[in-house]
Amino acid sequence: MLADASLLVNASVLVGVALVIGWTGVRLSRLADQLSDRLGLGESIGGTFFLGAVTSLPEIAASVLAALEGRPALALGNAIGGIALQTTFLAAADIAHRKANLEHAAASVPNMIQTGVLIALLGLVLMGFSGPDVTVGHVHVISPLLVLAGMAGLWLAWKARRHPMWKPTKTDETVVDVPEEGQTSASLPRMLVEFGVIASVIAVAGGLAAHTSGNIADQTGMNEALAGALLTGVATSLPELVTTVAAVRRGALTLAVSDIVGGSLLDVLLVAIADLAFVGGSIFHARGVGADESFIAALAIVLNTVLLVGLLYRQRDGPGKIGFESVTIVALYLGGFAVLSLL
Repeated sequence: MLADASLLVNASVLVGVALVIGWTGVRLSRLADQLSDRLGLGESIGGTFFLGAVTSLPEIAASVLAALEGRPALALGNAIGGIALQTTFLAAADIAHRKANLEHAAASVPNMIQTGVLIALLGLVLMGFSGPDVTVGHVHVISPLLVLAGMAGLWLAWKARRHPMWKPTKTDETVVDVPEEGQTSASLPRMLVEFGVIASVIAVAGGLAAHTSGNIADQTGMNEALAGALLTGVATSLPELVTTVAAVRRGALTLAVSDIVGGSLLDVLLVAIADLAFVGGSIFHARGVGADESFIAALAIVLNTVLLVGLLYRQRDGPGKIGFESVTIVALYLGGFAVLSLL
């Protein structure tokens, strides 16, 4: 129905969807923290599965729908552009944590491992764009490699939490991941049901975001990769922003970082899902896919490399109590998309 609606109607729906996604994020952050403690997963792994996975549902719904509609550039722009945007959201979380630089306070080996794996997965995506179009059926051979590498990376992060071979130096500003007692009297089944309801709302909202963003791209003549990265990507990435800042406010700093890093890692796997959903051949070499998508993937690699260096260096504080990595990431993101708009 929205395909024939006016630009104003589509834009209004997109804003409304973004508000719904943002509103659900605060409760989602609290539930994820409680479930991580209740199940003994820890904030780094729990953040990936209970925050990263669910907050990635809008991106999954948006990219799969775009791929099914035959919009490969929009699907990829949403998935990869969302990673770049979510990484930039860490700057907002850093600002929200006023005591010290967030990357210093939230020192976590699993988060560092997941960031390194994310960079490697993005490198595989770039190889898919620039390499030969080798497929099995209509699926590029890079897609199953993304899934296998992603699963291996999550296993390494889980193993590093259970049996760490080294630990970051603890300082006065370090916030240790310790389960909180007596957070809630709700039963585990009730918490899981509520979690499922919120996840469903977020997934439906993500599908609407993709549909309206595609309509806006058609009505304005906007490049679909740019529309995916800036319109759909912003709307569907709002859960990450809301849940990350909410987690910081709760003092769950490791959870906040793992929400972004873990969610971004799962978003790379979304490229493989979109490749499967796009039946017109390999999505890596579909018509209209090329330089823009490669540029966004390269930008995401640079942003996460800066983040990884920040997690390793652990600057105690900087201008305005935020680290050099936050300032650098914001500058690179804004500069990158300014360049992309000119391509």
